Amino acid sequence: MEGIKTIINSKSKVFFVLCFCFLIGVGIISVVDFKIDSLYLYLSLFISLFFIIIYWRNKLFRFLLLCILFLLLGFTRYLITIPQDSKKNIVHYAGQQQMLHGYVTTEPDVRLDGVRYIVNVQESKDSRLKTRDYESVNGRVYFKSTLYPRYEYGDKLELTCSLRTSEPVEDFRYDKYLARYGVFVICQEAKIKKVGEGDGSGFLQGIFGVKQVVAERINKLWHEPYASFMAGLLYGYRGGLGELNELFSRTGVTHIVAISGYNITIIATILITLCIHLYIPRKKAFWVITVGIIVFVLFAGASSSVVRAGIMGVIVLLAKQVGRASRVGNVMMLTAVVMSLQNPYILMWDAGFQLSFISTLGLVYLVPLIKKPFEKLPEVFGIKESLVTTLAAIMATLPLILYQFGRLSVVAPIVNVLILWILPWIMFLGFFTIILSFVFQPLAMIMSWISWVGMGYIVVVVRWFASLKFAAIDVSFPMWMMIALYCGMIYLIYRYGRSLKKVKQTTKTSR
Repeated sequence: MEGIKTIINSKSKVFFVLCFCFLIGVGIISVVDFKIDSLYLYLSLFISLFFIIIYWRNKLFRFLLLCILFLLLGFTRYLITIPQDSKKNIVHYAGQQQMLHGYVTTEPDVRLDGVRYIVNVQESKDSRLKTRDYESVNGRVYFKSTLYPRYEYGDKLELTCSLRTSEPVEDFRYDKYLARYGVFVICQEAKIKKVGEGDGSGFLQGIFGVKQVVAERINKLWHEPYASFMAGLLYGYRGGLGELNELFSRTGVTHIVAISGYNITIIATILITLCIHLYIPRKKAFWVITVGIIVFVLFAGASSSVVRAGIMGVIVLLAKQVGRASRVGNVMMLTAVVMSLQNPYILMWDAGFQLSFISTLGLVYLVPLIKKPFEKLPEVFGIKESLVTTLAAIMATLPLILYQFGRLSVVAPIVNVLILWILPWIMFLGFFTIILSFVFQPLAMIMSWISWVGMGYIVVVVRWFASLKFAAIDVSFPMWMMIALYCGMIYLIYRYGRSLKKVKQTTKTSR
């Protein structure tokens, strides 16, 4: 009871708990996936608000009722994303052969075996009928196609295909994976005809156009797989890496070619350390690197995963700036709520979001716990900072990785330390080389050799460690064990915070 009173009397703690209740609501209904009639749900919301008004002066009742209200709001946010089976939604036509008109609404997912597209459907008709009349519909469909011909964002397509609703595949919730992108229907054996272009956001078309030009320059400056390696470092492309994907996975460094919070936060931490060594004041370094992250996010395509990674990177910088984990904890919780409001499926079904969020928490809360043993290490090229942040991120994400993927990379800590220090330099050289190629191609070719040496060093290190028999082992974690490990981490962080507070109080008293 005393603990509840302490929470009630602290506005920041009330804010944290209410946000947590909202996320719990989204999480419960995401996993259980039970159906609630909208009438009963809205009635429950009304009743909760009614009793909150009546018992507003009673702090305990008000707090408990607000928790229930935010839990119900989490349910509501998830349920309203489920499309209704009406003639205006493409879900209504699942199980039928249809002819669709729409446009490519996301950047195509290019892989070695083909390209995945998501099309925003605008109109539809039964493909068996000869009538030219289309019905206006909305919704998105997903289909796979060959590598060529290639379609781009904004291209208008005519699709003739059999529609079916997405379903789980064995233990993989394929339906939830697609739902993250607003897709509930799959277009099978699609016959594709391009009928136009220029739909969608002009802003995104401009960004993707710049990326296409950059991709062409990269292919001229480096050969494969180093061209794809550089593209992965600069904007998260992983289409042409081939066997390197498996090698990166075995050595626990896949994050270097994926624009994730893990990647951006570690690089941002190293860069802020370099700014300090260049005698740039901490406050100015914060804004310089924040602007740099924003520019990088725009350059990388500003997709939801990239924006999320950028936000997580800025949060880590904010933690270093304000120096108070409690404030950053509230910012992190608010960030998770805002992202879940925008897309409730990411909370439980987006491993990228989970890894970004938990690795960022690790960098904020675990770094202070583990940095003491490394204080005597020399600060050369930011290696000490890189080692501490790498270990913190690995410790924070390890239970989730073992639960989600069932693979433990034994060599990940040492491989990360050996290669992370050089990544910012390779990225800077790569970016500078691409810009230079527009001005003077011969000099750009010479510069590309320097960055190629850096990438070659990473590949050699990764290949050698991946060749070790014990580099990675298969370890499957049940959910209860993952939860138990995270509860243990939270307890240790709590104990550390309490002991730190006691030390500060003792110091003040002695003064």
